[in-house]
Amino acid sequence: MGKARSAARGKASAAPAGAWGGRARPNPNPFEVKVNRQKFQVLGRKTRHDVGLPGVSRARALQKRTQTLLKEYKERDKSSVFRDKRFGEYNSSITPEEKMMKRFALEQQRQHEKKSIYNLNEDEELTHYGQSLADIEKHNDIVDSDSDAEDRGTLSAELTATHFGGGGGPLPGKAAQQPGGGEEPPKSRRELIEELIARSKQEKRERQAQREDALELTEKLDQDWKEIQALLARKTPKSESGGGKEKPKPDAYDMMVRELGFEMKAQPSSRMRTEEELAREEQERLRHLEAERLRRMLGREEDAHSKRPKHLSADDLNDGFVLDTDDRRLLSYKDGKMNVEEEPSEDASGGESGEDEEEEGEGWSKGGPEDSDSPDGHSDLESDAESEDACRPEGAAGLESDADSTNTHERPQGGRRPSPGERLPTDDRAAARAQLPYIFTVPESCEELKSLLSGKSTEDQLLVVERIQKCNHPSLAVGNKAKLEKLFGFLLEYIGDLAASDPPDLGIIDRLVMPLYNLCQMFPESASDAVKFVLRDAMHEMEGTIETTGRAAFPGLDVLIYLKIAGMLFPTSDFWHPVVTPALLCLSQLLTKCPVQSLQDAVKGLFVCCVFLDYVALSQRFIPELINFLAGILHMATPNKQSQGYTLVHPFRALGKNSELLLVSDEEDMATWQRRSLPLQWAGGLEAQTETEANHARLSCLAVCLALVRRCVLAYGPLPSFHDITRPLRALLMATRCCPPALQELSRSILTEMENQPRHYRPLVCEKSKPVPLKLFTPRLVKVLEFGRKQGSTKEEQERRRLIHKHKREFKGAVREIRKDSQFLARTRLSEIRERDAERKRKVKQLFNSLATQEGEWKALKRRKFKK
Repeated sequence: MGKARSAARGKASAAPAGAWGGRARPNPNPFEVKVNRQKFQVLGRKTRHDVGLPGVSRARALQKRTQTLLKEYKERDKSSVFRDKRFGEYNSSITPEEKMMKRFALEQQRQHEKKSIYNLNEDEELTHYGQSLADIEKHNDIVDSDSDAEDRGTLSAELTATHFGGGGGPLPGKAAQQPGGGEEPPKSRRELIEELIARSKQEKRERQAQREDALELTEKLDQDWKEIQALLARKTPKSESGGGKEKPKPDAYDMMVRELGFEMKAQPSSRMRTEEELAREEQERLRHLEAERLRRMLGREEDAHSKRPKHLSADDLNDGFVLDTDDRRLLSYKDGKMNVEEEPSEDASGGESGEDEEEEGEGWSKGGPEDSDSPDGHSDLESDAESEDACRPEGAAGLESDADSTNTHERPQGGRRPSPGERLPTDDRAAARAQLPYIFTVPESCEELKSLLSGKSTEDQLLVVERIQKCNHPSLAVGNKAKLEKLFGFLLEYIGDLAASDPPDLGIIDRLVMPLYNLCQMFPESASDAVKFVLRDAMHEMEGTIETTGRAAFPGLDVLIYLKIAGMLFPTSDFWHPVVTPALLCLSQLLTKCPVQSLQDAVKGLFVCCVFLDYVALSQRFIPELINFLAGILHMATPNKQSQGYTLVHPFRALGKNSELLLVSDEEDMATWQRRSLPLQWAGGLEAQTETEANHARLSCLAVCLALVRRCVLAYGPLPSFHDITRPLRALLMATRCCPPALQELSRSILTEMENQPRHYRPLVCEKSKPVPLKLFTPRLVKVLEFGRKQGSTKEEQERRRLIHKHKREFKGAVREIRKDSQFLARTRLSEIRERDAERKRKVKQLFNSLATQEGEWKALKRRKFKK
């Protein structure tokens, strides 16, 4: 049946249109027909849009946009709309007479309204001397030459008749009557002009008199007003006003404003010099000072030609001299004659002071202008030293004493200035020999460095090392960098020798750390290599001892000093560092491989613990060797070792020869002991001590150990396993009873701090009873009645979802239409641009053609002229 119906429908469609009497349909182009095929057919589903004509739809949309959107686009800038705004034109309830009356009233009101709401003076009329400015601008009046005349802009009849009357006849209406009844003979033109001039002069004098009278009256009125004003406003004198209110003092803000107003403005300064320039200037200064020291040591004075200026300008006036004495003489008269004071005698026996004054007074005149410019003695060194003090770095502060001593040696006793070429006294030469040289070369070996520094004070040794660095700065010569790199190793070896000496000179070692730090900042790679070489040598020696004897002793004080210096020169908070990491391993090896067999070993071990804590102060790194060593030290000071709540680790033993090394049982020694710092010299070797001194040393070691435990508690308090880590220490502190009261109080405070640290976790323990199982709930069963729809929602929820779906579909369609409209407008604008470009090209081409035609005609005309 389905096939028969489809065949019949196909035949009916193929029948001609006239057979049915309807409108004939054109057969669509099969290439423009789009068939939306379905993958599978669903029974009962109505299919829509299975066949579409995209070409036809596109043409319809384009036609619709052309009729609507294109029309709006073309009329977007047009406003030619006629609107009839006449009053009552389209109101049929108003009669024509009322319309005319209302329109007339509105017109009159519009004329009286202001033209601009911002013109405030529109209704005012501006005047000048009672005349409107609008009338004055018309230039209807004629200004008289005399500005003081009362009747301005008018000419007298006589003046008009005289100048413009045209002749010397009598003036009209001015014929004089004689007393006898006869007429006066007419006057000549000259007489009339003279009379007119006299009359005008008289009027001018009268006006001048009136003006002077008015001025006098004005001045008198002003004077009277001043007198009246003085009576009206009476000012209180200062004496009376002093008893009243005082003048308010300015507040802090006003004072600050005034200070800022009178504050000096910043002046531009010279640029900052580079490190190379500073090093070069310092080297030149030291060379100059060394040359002066050698000259003074040999007893020679500067030559006369060296004091003369090297260069004189062409316009120099030679006025750079200073008058030390007053050459003016007192002028007086005696017995009517002029008396001039005589100059003092210049006898050689006048004393040293007279000779000095003579030399100072006459030396400038004899030396001439050239000698006057150069200072006497060595004052130039003073000025150089003063100028260098302002610009040299802080590290050169040690040179001030040398500069001061140089200045003192430069001034001979008695104020006498030696003449050029004269030798200095023997005392000055000896002082110059004893003075440190200013220029040093870098030593080639450690023995040479020792020879330079041995026998000198601490300040002199620092000064020598500093001058070696400044005279051999890397920026001054090519090979100075390698020399200074070797100097770091020599200084490190020299510090080791000082630490190994008996007794160790720790003061010089402390002061030499700063030059080491400066060299380490300049050459970090060579410094790290030198420190690693020293530590590697010490570790190899300790490993060899362990392989030979099975145990190793604590190293000497020099190795401990090296470990301390390594932490001061390099950053200790890095996760890994090429120098600090090996140093940490070395410290841990010392605490785990070296047993404590004497008080000296205990002092060394406590020093290693202090260095360890300094290393991990910033990184807060946990060091188990440190906790173990401190527990061992406390174990040595504990009397009862049977009830132990802890376990000792190598190198400590619970029972043995040295298990009670730090135990003090004498109560008198405990009472006489005073807490003080543990001297580091004990690490180098303990001298023969009495029993009391030994007990005091043991108590001092115990005090240092407790202080280190307190630092560990503060450092490792935030760790989750803090209480497990410090359990051995807590047991030892509770067992430490036989000690002075100060140490007992310290141990109690440490225990309190341990207990105050929070616990970050609870240990796992088994439950006492079986846990109660959770309740089980019956699952929810939902019966599905209709497939393909979402269940579990009400009718309102389904309607809401349907509207949301519809809104989304409409929104997508609107966005699609807006995008197509934008594309249509873009195509329209592009076509307009192309049309304008084509029109412009056509006009340009037409212009070029006309110009070419004119050019051709002109050339043809020119050729005709040449032919003729």
